[in-house]
Amino acid sequence: MPKAAKTSGRAFSFRPNLLSLAVATASGLMVAQAQAQQNADEEAAEDDPVIEEVLVTGFRRSLQDAMRIKRDSVLIVEAISAEDIGKLPDNSIAESLTRLTGLAGQRLNGRQQVISIRGLAPDFSTALLNGRQQVSSGDNRGVEFDQYPSELMSGVVVYKTPSASLSGQGLAGTVDMRTVNPLEHGERTIAANFRYVWNQEDALNPESPNDGERYSLAYIDQFADDTLGVALGYSHISSPGQRQIQDVWGFQNYAGAGGAALMTGAVVKAQSSVLDRDGLMAVLEYAPSDRFTSKTDLYYSKFEETTLSRQVSFPVYPPWNGAYPGVQLTTYQAEDGLVTSGTFEPVKAVLGNNLDGRDSDLWALGWNLTGDLTDAWSATLDIGYSTIDRTDLILAFNSGTGQRGEGALDTLSFTRDEEGALIYNGRLDYSQPDLTVLTSPMGWGNRNVVPNGQMGYVNQRSIDDELVQIRLSAERYLEFGPVSGVQFGMQYDERTKSHVITDEQGFLDFVDGSSSKPFTSSGVVAVPFGISGINTFDPLETYNSGIYKRIPNWHGGVLQNDWEVNEKILLGYAQFNIDSSLGAMPVTGNFGLQVVSTDQSSIGTGARNGQNLTAAAALQAEVTGGAKYTEYLPSLNLSIEVAEQRFIRLGAARTLARARVDDMRAGRAVNFNPSLATSGDLRNSPWGGQGGNPVLKPWVANSIDLSFEWYFPDGLGYMALAGFYKDLRTYIYERSILVDFSDFPTGDVQPVLRQGFVNRPDNGEGGELKGLEFTLSVSGEMLAPALQGFGAVFSASLTESEIDRGTGDPSTPLPGLSKEVANLTLYYERGGFSARVNNNYRSDFLGEVAGFGAARTARSMKSERLLDAQVSYGFDTGRLAGLTLYVQGTNLTDEPFVTYVNDDKSHVKDYQLYGRTWFVGLSYRY
Repeated sequence: MPKAAKTSGRAFSFRPNLLSLAVATASGLMVAQAQAQQNADEEAAEDDPVIEEVLVTGFRRSLQDAMRIKRDSVLIVEAISAEDIGKLPDNSIAESLTRLTGLAGQRLNGRQQVISIRGLAPDFSTALLNGRQQVSSGDNRGVEFDQYPSELMSGVVVYKTPSASLSGQGLAGTVDMRTVNPLEHGERTIAANFRYVWNQEDALNPESPNDGERYSLAYIDQFADDTLGVALGYSHISSPGQRQIQDVWGFQNYAGAGGAALMTGAVVKAQSSVLDRDGLMAVLEYAPSDRFTSKTDLYYSKFEETTLSRQVSFPVYPPWNGAYPGVQLTTYQAEDGLVTSGTFEPVKAVLGNNLDGRDSDLWALGWNLTGDLTDAWSATLDIGYSTIDRTDLILAFNSGTGQRGEGALDTLSFTRDEEGALIYNGRLDYSQPDLTVLTSPMGWGNRNVVPNGQMGYVNQRSIDDELVQIRLSAERYLEFGPVSGVQFGMQYDERTKSHVITDEQGFLDFVDGSSSKPFTSSGVVAVPFGISGINTFDPLETYNSGIYKRIPNWHGGVLQNDWEVNEKILLGYAQFNIDSSLGAMPVTGNFGLQVVSTDQSSIGTGARNGQNLTAAAALQAEVTGGAKYTEYLPSLNLSIEVAEQRFIRLGAARTLARARVDDMRAGRAVNFNPSLATSGDLRNSPWGGQGGNPVLKPWVANSIDLSFEWYFPDGLGYMALAGFYKDLRTYIYERSILVDFSDFPTGDVQPVLRQGFVNRPDNGEGGELKGLEFTLSVSGEMLAPALQGFGAVFSASLTESEIDRGTGDPSTPLPGLSKEVANLTLYYERGGFSARVNNNYRSDFLGEVAGFGAARTARSMKSERLLDAQVSYGFDTGRLAGLTLYVQGTNLTDEPFVTYVNDDKSHVKDYQLYGRTWFVGLSYRY
């Protein structure tokens, strides 16, 4: 059942004045701290005390290490550092990234998965592993970071400004995940972690567990007089997920309620999943001398997720295809143009027993050879290979009280709660024995193809992504005025990504032609939001039982998603490094140029649109296309230390992000109207449709960044204020384009025209994106001795866009853009005890969800605030030295995931509850 409506009213609502207040407060604190530090230094000089070294460990050390990376970089970066081997501060790389200033995550199935940087969608950024670009298990370029176990990473650096030597620089930013360097680690280490995990909700489906475990093991050592280093790591997670979901199909104006919006139908789901992920990392490092290093690293991840969904669908308005007497809204209440409660009757329910399975294998292999050729010259050869193979199996089976026009009908009442969720009350109990049968309750589907209506649907597809990267570079150290050295090199990337719709996709019908069949229930599942339980069966077992046959779906909208995209990229760069001064102020940085030459091509399927076509009627044809282009990307980075530990950083660059891979597909769904074959007028062309565009060029932006960073003494924290401005010279959006169809088959019909307009992605005008970011990390002892051990990290960002995406309206939402993002972490760490709580907020944004057939669909998402906490105790001495005990909770407020349509927050489409997740466990380091 759904939780009670929240009464907090979302008390924390981030606004620009909060950022101003935080900056002013931080400035005052810094002035007071500077004066206090000066007084303390003077007193210490007089007393000449004995200096004691304080060893900082755990979460505080991870903050200090990350701060050191940020401080020492000449670029504007954010960083994450592991607390210890196998111990990043969060459960996944995705969750860790959402803690960083200007970054925001999107939840999928209750966990963070993809990341937006500075208000730009995941497709605008690039993910690296040890400096090498990675393939994606998703449909496009945006890396799904939950594929990477946090236990196998030593840290992450996010580059917000690029340099000419940075591989795979993204328009929004570049995320570089890093494994450990065993020689730099410098000691033998064995570390093990174990955590037991469970969800607060009971298992919604009886076949799925409500608990699981995660564990990892790491080994690092050095041999041969510390010239050979080895690091090995293994990580496993088996994690449950329980999701209460309702999905409103859409809204139409209802004349009976004065034109108020009324839902057209809804589906309510009890969904359970199990995520099994195994990760393996191996690093071999060899450095026979200070002048030569060879490092080979291997990363492997196997990711399996199985989701069971038991659901009830109610088609209610308008009446659906005369399948039963017209549904009437017999009572209702409307508020502010929306029908908020009412009663429908008679209603025919469609019950579902569905399965969604995903299996993916990710490999990443790299070899880096670096050597000093002379005292002035060094060279590097880096070779990388990354590949992923993903397969999906989606099964959906229909059942109900009877076939089309038969069976018991229901009376359905509904009310809307304060958060937009609907609570239902029906008359029928769908868990009653023999009430439901396997059938097509609504008779959906073309009767000429599926005579009794489709009994279900099967969708199998696969994604393969392969990337080879070869990089050769050299550096010459100079003493030439402000220029301390020059770097130059070349890089070749070859990437192939394919999306295959297998011949196993199609409608399900009974082999013997019957219209319904009884089934033996394997149990009863209670569907949430007020719906009574339903009888269930095993979808995979039923599919393999032999009672169903598959009827292929030859619709062009399906077949156009069978495609392959190839990219060959040759990159050359030169970068000049700066090490100089401006008066008494040290100045470091770089300037340079990247030249990027791209040869892209695609092969796909063109097929005729139409419901339930035969293979011949689909008029399939192979479609190809491609383009070549060259981009010049200059960049400048300056870091000026205006006072001790106070830096002003400037970045200016031209950057690019390649188009979404599915937008670059050659495939298209074709509308061919033989009745217009004699027309010679383009306005009445027999041709039309929609599809991809293999000649798309990338997004390109000119950007400028400016930041001020103040690092406090003794690693007690820092303050940073940054602003950025991006002028997108081009953007990609859908529009109608004239396309030639000369090679497309038309059967016996020979049309006069072979051209028509197709809706497809195209390059168009861009716009402006700008933002302001603030970070304050402070340890309590810098404010008062009594606060030793306490600390806080606060970050916030404001982002605005004037990019209209081809609509002519600058207020059109930009994918991935939340205008307000804020994060607050409070912690206490002392004497082995550690506790921290984190609150992460992002405002409304346009994201992506899995639509019909698992295709990605844009959807407006409501703001959300996620609260996590962790408590641990580590033993430093005695027999238990090296042991740490943990208790952790995520999503502690059970924050709902809510999307809406029609640019109206009251038109709630998706409403999902995931429940709280708890972890207890231990780690041991030897």
